[in-house]
Amino acid sequence: MEISHNITGFFLLGLSQDLEIQRALFVVFLIIYVATVCGNMLIVVTITSSPALASPMYFFLANLSFIDICYSSSMAPKLIADSLYEGRTISYEGCMAQLFGAHFLGGVEILLLTVMAYDRYVAICKPLHYTIIMTRHLCALLVGVTWLGGFLHSLVQLLLVLQLPFCGPNVINHFVCDLYPLLELACTNTYVIGLLVVANSGVICLLNFLMLAASYVVILCSLRAHSAEGRRKALSTCGAHFTVVALFFVPCVFTYMRPSSTLPTDKNMAVFYGILTPMLNPFIYTLRNDEVKNAMRKLFTQCTKRPMEQKNNVTEFVLLGLTQSLQGQKILFVVFLFIYIVTMVGNLLIIVTVMVSSTLDAPMYFFLGYLSFMDAAYSTTLTPNMIMDFLYEKKTISFQACLSQLFIAHLFGGAEIFLLVVMAYDRYVAICKPLHYLIIMNQRVCVLLLLMSWVGGFLHAVVQLLFVYNLPFCGPNVIDHFICDMYPLLKLACTDTYVIGLIVVANDGAICAVIFVLLLISYGVILYSLKTLSQEGKRKALSTCGYHITVVVLFFVPCMFMYVRPPSTLPIDKSLTVFYTVITPMLNPLIYTLRNEEMKSAMKRLWIRKRK
Repeated sequence: MEISHNITGFFLLGLSQDLEIQRALFVVFLIIYVATVCGNMLIVVTITSSPALASPMYFFLANLSFIDICYSSSMAPKLIADSLYEGRTISYEGCMAQLFGAHFLGGVEILLLTVMAYDRYVAICKPLHYTIIMTRHLCALLVGVTWLGGFLHSLVQLLLVLQLPFCGPNVINHFVCDLYPLLELACTNTYVIGLLVVANSGVICLLNFLMLAASYVVILCSLRAHSAEGRRKALSTCGAHFTVVALFFVPCVFTYMRPSSTLPTDKNMAVFYGILTPMLNPFIYTLRNDEVKNAMRKLFTQCTKRPMEQKNNVTEFVLLGLTQSLQGQKILFVVFLFIYIVTMVGNLLIIVTVMVSSTLDAPMYFFLGYLSFMDAAYSTTLTPNMIMDFLYEKKTISFQACLSQLFIAHLFGGAEIFLLVVMAYDRYVAICKPLHYLIIMNQRVCVLLLLMSWVGGFLHAVVQLLFVYNLPFCGPNVIDHFICDMYPLLKLACTDTYVIGLIVVANDGAICAVIFVLLLISYGVILYSLKTLSQEGKRKALSTCGYHITVVVLFFVPCMFMYVRPPSTLPIDKSLTVFYTVITPMLNPLIYTLRNEEMKSAMKRLWIRKRK
């Protein structure tokens, strides 16, 4: 990238240059984004918690709402934040990430709408064979295919742009990084690449739209054999779906089904299909669907009537712990008490050292201090309770405490996952763009990245909590684990948890796997770029990256084994949970201090200062 262009960032002109209009747009788009997230999240929660919405149509609708949240989040927050500033800049890497994320989720949505049209075709044209054809296995497979298709589509787009040289203007007349504005800035002939973009974006949109329109024509023709009530219901469900299809596809076809060029109306089109359509989808599906409206009313009634007391008669859970042997429990009490003390002392020592040492003011140590804080807090949510349980034969935890432990553990665990991504990005900038490091990783950016990691962890934990909160527990209450976690709780619920299990896999396993792969790719890029550094530079870069990769592997590999699989509990789960929740937070301080000369020197100076 350094060889092919000399641009490190782009300047976005946004929707308007007028400061008054920008403030108005800030309020408008903030309201739209909040409505988008709340509306789609309400649909996801309603479908996952309502037994009446167990058909494939609603399974796909929940996935569509989840994709709409993510798709809107790839554009709207940046647009809202930029409305507060006169200079709207985005780094080259941030531009590529936004391009990939938007086309990834947009591609998934296009293919999912096609899958939903097929589902309606089978339901209306082959009603007797509907449950046989649209099995759970096929539905999950179709959703998996849509995600794979979106990934391949966005990967092609990204590879096309990564090969472009940018050596001159860097002003994008748009509010997002999109293909045609970037092609316009490239200092090379982009005619062939423009045709490939039309094929990969425009033709796919047009073909899918024509297929969807043809499928609905077939459905309408088949309605002649239905009763008046059947026709009314079919037209209602298909009408809502086709409205969403038209709102999404028509602007997309207009934008991409033409020779590569930028038009003034492109920004308005992008606002429509990237921000407005995800907000309108929940209204379209709820206002025209009686089953969804009834399910929402029931959900609201349950929430206002203390659902925990109505839906289950379990007030506490019994944790079996790591072992039933009293002698083994005494040994484990001593072992885990020692580990917890080492964890707290080690991580607090790093926090204090980073705070008081003037030589550790680089962004890397800013993030390291917060990683140590998260490790200390993450370990504290689980380890003290486990240590105390070793002293008792019967280990119980109340329903409310169980949910609190689940939420806090996933909050800190999710925040740590995103913080490790931020730290990888910090290392990438430091090694691959050393001259621009302090400009790119300024204090404002560091605080914003840290805040994003906390928000990501919070949203991840809220989703987990909402699923478990609405589960009915009316029978067994014995958990074969030492903590409250998702899979053991799903096993105890007295309802079908297949759909929730798949969403947990997406919310836990898919996030872990995708982020782990992204981290490995980032370190591959870093190692490749080391060829241009001196021997001393290579040694220092390998040292700093080496301990970071070690932490990443220790944390992610057990997490992926736990969650990147169909929902189930295995005997080895407890050992793996001990590793990434108890052992890894203890090892992190040792890994970062033993292999970091600056950290060791700062600790020695701190020790000498204290002794004096």
